[in-house]
Parts: sequence; C-alpha cells; structure tokens
Amino acid sequence: QLQACGGGLVQAGGSLRLSCAASGRTFGSWTLGWFRQAPGKEREFVAVIRWSAGTTYYADSVKGRFTISRDNTKNTLYLQMNSLKPEDTAIYYCAADPRFRYPVSVTPGDYNYWGQGTLVTVSS
Repeated sequence: QLQACGGGLVQAGGSLRLSCAASGRTFGSWTLGWFRQAPGKEREFVAVIRWSAGTTYYADSVKGRFTISRDNTKNTLYLQMNSLKPEDTAIYYCAADPRFRYPVSVTPGDYNYWGQGTLVTVSS
C-alpha cells in the first residue's frame, strides 16, 4: 500500500516536498516513481528511482528543479519540488513497478501499484 502526502498551495517559485509511505513490503529491485495529472490531461511521468540502486530519471520539464529520493529505513519515497511553476499544478501520484525493466519504464500503465494522489496547486 502506498500513501502519498505533502501537497498544498504554493506560490510560483516556492517549494514543496511530497512523501509516499509504503507499507507491507520491501522493494528490492522495484522501481518507484512520481506521476502527475493536470485537469483535462493525461497522466504523465515526473520522476522515477530504482529502489535498490538509487538511479534516478526525470522528465525534461522538471529536470533541475525536482529531486526524487528514497529512505530505505523508512520505506518512504520523496519528491522535493523547487522553483515551482503554475504548470506544475496537478494531482501527484506515487507508483511502484515490481518488474525490473531496462530501460526503466516511464509509462504509467507499467506501474501496478498506486497511491491515492496529493494535489499540488501553484499560483502565479
């Protein structure tokens, strides 16, 4: 089970940190990530991390502003979001892919487990 939190309302240029707590398992070679869905748009890849190796991948739109990380001891995934823009406004979901894929998947349909989503609103 994945439980995301940390969303909220922030002004453009501000920061937020999202957390995704996982219960019931350890992740080993899984890939975990963050996706987002803005009103009227498809769900899109934001960032993913290979849980064991810590290798990270980012969408071009967030590269240099967002940082994905994980804490193995707390079984928690994070997304630090800096320099937020109004176009970052969306519901953010954490997700987990149990299969080792090379290259890592950025397709939402490949992720079997999803958190409930947390709303991030960036005002201009």
